[in-house]
Amino acid sequence: MAAIYQQVQEMQGLYGPFTIAERVVQKIWLRRDFDHRALFLQDGRSLVIRTPGAWNLLGGPDFRAARLLVDGFPVNGDIEVHFNVSDWRAHGHAADRAYDNVVLHVVLFPPSATEAPARSGDGREIPTLVLLPLLQRSLEEHASDEALESLTARDAAERIADLAALTKPDLLDLLRTRASARWKMKRHFAELRIAKVGWEDAAHQTALEILGYRRNRAPMLGLATGRPLATWVGAMDTEALYAEQAGRWQLQGVRPANHPRLRLRQYQTWVKGRPDWPEVLRMLLQTLPEVVPDQNNNTVRVRQSFGMTGLRERLSVEVLCDTVGGSRLDTLVCDGFLPLVAASTGRDLQPLWFHWFMGDMPFDLGKGLAMLGVAGRGAFAFCHGWGQGLLDWMTERDLRASG
Repeated sequence: MAAIYQQVQEMQGLYGPFTIAERVVQKIWLRRDFDHRALFLQDGRSLVIRTPGAWNLLGGPDFRAARLLVDGFPVNGDIEVHFNVSDWRAHGHAADRAYDNVVLHVVLFPPSATEAPARSGDGREIPTLVLLPLLQRSLEEHASDEALESLTARDAAERIADLAALTKPDLLDLLRTRASARWKMKRHFAELRIAKVGWEDAAHQTALEILGYRRNRAPMLGLATGRPLATWVGAMDTEALYAEQAGRWQLQGVRPANHPRLRLRQYQTWVKGRPDWPEVLRMLLQTLPEVVPDQNNNTVRVRQSFGMTGLRERLSVEVLCDTVGGSRLDTLVCDGFLPLVAASTGRDLQPLWFHWFMGDMPFDLGKGLAMLGVAGRGAFAFCHGWGQGLLDWMTERDLRASG
C-alpha cells in the first residue's frame, strides 16, 4: 500500500502563528470552497471541475476518479493535494505507481518562479492548480471549522488537561487573549469583504454563508456572490437556486431543520420581509450605548448594561423578521452582524461580542468550560467569548498533536 502523508504546517496569521493540517486543504478541494467560476491552471489553460473525485482516506492519491475539463477537453483521473508543489517530489510520488493516474496537482501555495511542476513516473508533466488566491475565507477560518467538526470526537478531560494545570488568573487571561485574537480576525475579514463588495452585499454574503453551517458554507456563499441582495427581493425560485449548486451540497449528518433547501426558503422569507435589513441592522447597533468592558468578566452585568435580552429580541423581529431563532440567531450575531457593524462604523463591539450568548458551539466546548471552572455553577455565565477562547486554544493544540 502506498504511504499516507498527512502534513501539518505552521504559518503566520493576522495575529500570530497558527497551524493547518493538509486534510483541511483536501476538504477545501472536496467542497469546492473557493471561487471556482473561472479557474486557470498554472500553465494558463482553463479548468472546469465537473466532479472533484471520491475522497480516498487510504493510501494513494487523495481523490479518485475526478472528472475535469481542461481547455474544454474532458480529463478524468486522480487528484493529489499538497501544501507546495515540491511536496510531490519530497513524498516520492513520481516513483510510486499508485500515482500514475494523477491528472491534477492541487496545491495551496503558489510555486516559486524556479520551482518545477510535478511529473509522473513516465516524465509526464502534471498540471497545477493553486488554491490560495481563490479562497473566499481565511485559512484561519478553515482551520477553525476543522476543529469544530472534530471537537466531539475526543475526551474533553484529556484535551483540556494542560489548561487545567494553570492558575485561575492565568487561565482566564489566556482565554481572554485568545478570544480577542479571534474577534480581531473576524473584524478584519469583515473589513475586507466590505471593501470588496460594499456594505449591503457584504452583509448578504455573510448571512447566507452562516446559514449554510460548516458543511454548506461554500455553496451558500457561491449563491450569494452570484446573486446580489437586490435580486432576492423579487420572486426567487429556491429549488432552482438549490439546483445551481448541485453536487456541492454536503447533506450527510445534516439535521432536517438545517437542510440547505429550508435555509434558502428561510432567507428568501427574511429578505422579502425586510429587503433593507443590512441598513436596519447597522442603524440598530449604532444606537447602542457605549459600554466599558467589565474587567471582572461579569457577563450578567454586561448583558444588563447592554439590555442584551431585549436587543436579541429586537434583532430577531426588526432585522430577521422572526425567520431565524435559537442558537443560529446567536451565531449570526457573533460571526456576522457584530464584526460587520464594527468594521463599518468603527464602534468597539468586542464587549458585546464576548458576552453574547454562545450560539452553535459544540457541546464539548461548554463541557470544557464547566470542567475548568470558567463557566457554569459557581463561575461566570456561559458566553461566546469564553467559548471562542477555548476553541482557539483547542484548534492549535489539536493541529499540533496531529502533526
